[in-house]
Amino acid sequence: MTKMTTPATTAEARPSVRAALIAALVISAVTLGIATFELAMADWPSGFVLLVLVPLTALTFIGCGLWSMTLLLRIRSHGLKFAGPFLVYALTLAALVYAPLQEIALQRNFAWHRASRERIVARVEAGELKPNIATNENLIALGNGEANVSAGGNDIVVDQAENGSYVLFLTSRGLKHTFTGFLHVPAGADPKDFFEFDDKPPSRLVRYDKDWYFVAN
Repeated sequence: MTKMTTPATTAEARPSVRAALIAALVISAVTLGIATFELAMADWPSGFVLLVLVPLTALTFIGCGLWSMTLLLRIRSHGLKFAGPFLVYALTLAALVYAPLQEIALQRNFAWHRASRERIVARVEAGELKPNIATNENLIALGNGEANVSAGGNDIVVDQAENGSYVLFLTSRGLKHTFTGFLHVPAGADPKDFFEFDDKPPSRLVRYDKDWYFVAN
């Protein structure tokens, strides 16, 4: 009796794009997060953020975005699903270019901390809070007893003027004494009269509300 044998057939595994799509989603989410909350990272070492984290994220995003373009060559053979990673990177790039991510983050920051900051301003104007850093006559360290309302250690910068107090709540501290923050000015005062702008006018000045400005030197 002759034993009949049939050749074993192995079904070729269909290529999957799942790993590439997950990587695209994760990398894009991290990139958007850093772009949106870069100012909120002011408590991190500025050298690490500017010289390591941001460039590394940018290079990773660009490299993976270019790699996703090679997957487009597989659409004809394996379907439109291979366009997924490229579309994720393309939409993320469009958001980075056109969406006001940092503006949205600043508006949220201003709204979330406004009540606490105005309470601190009132205490400064009443003389309850005074400069308490021996090496800087314009600096008040709020310490752990207050809400975290200022980047870089929860210190605020004050400038006593004839018509009241200027109070700066930092949102970022950069290299070479660069900073951004929300500045509360005395009623009707000019934010450009803040002592930090004596030598050079602010590079950015945006009015947020009555007596409140977002400034950058």
